[in-house]
Amino acid sequence: MILQGNPDKDGTLSLSESLFRQLRTDILQEKLKIGEKLTEQRICSDYSVSRTPVREAFQKLEIDGLIETIPNRGAFVVGFTEKDMADMYELRKAYEIQAIKWAVERMTHDEFDEIEETFEFMEFYTNKRDFAKMQNINSKFHSLIYAASHNKMLIHFLSSYQLYIKYRHKPVNSEEYLLDLLEDHRLIYEALRERDLPSGVAAMSLHMNNVKSRAGI
Repeated sequence: MILQGNPDKDGTLSLSESLFRQLRTDILQEKLKIGEKLTEQRICSDYSVSRTPVREAFQKLEIDGLIETIPNRGAFVVGFTEKDMADMYELRKAYEIQAIKWAVERMTHDEFDEIEETFEFMEFYTNKRDFAKMQNINSKFHSLIYAASHNKMLIHFLSSYQLYIKYRHKPVNSEEYLLDLLEDHRLIYEALRERDLPSGVAAMSLHMNNVKSRAGI
């Protein structure tokens, strides 16, 4: 695999960042298994990079808790256990509830208009039984709520949780699932439309409980 430092929004995505993201994906998709040893030489060879970006990528992976460096032994994949995932769902629930609280209080008219348009797309793709589109629109709907919270740290945390859960959650391709998912988001959308904080908290709490239940956790 040959990595390239593709530019990010500010045009400064480095090779080490590209490598970090690819290794993170490979760990989350379990292409790199828990307990597997990662050597600089192996990563240099497998991903066609030099040692410097490998070291920098390893540091970021360790900060994210995806690998552990043991002195005199090397770096090993940690990944996420089932308990880690269960804990992550609970943390996500708390942050999602806080996000909708702030969104109800802080969102602009333009932000709500985009949320409304996105919900309409959810209705459309549910009626079309388009599972792939619904997954993408679902992620966008939540991302718009994060943005409407106007809190950078919350946006960062929730975006990370979405990424981690995305690779471990197996989507359910059934009509019942789509209809249930749409109803969850209808309640959230209506609470945002009315700027009804208690209803927003209740709707998001219900949705997060359903998400965890559908994941079998």
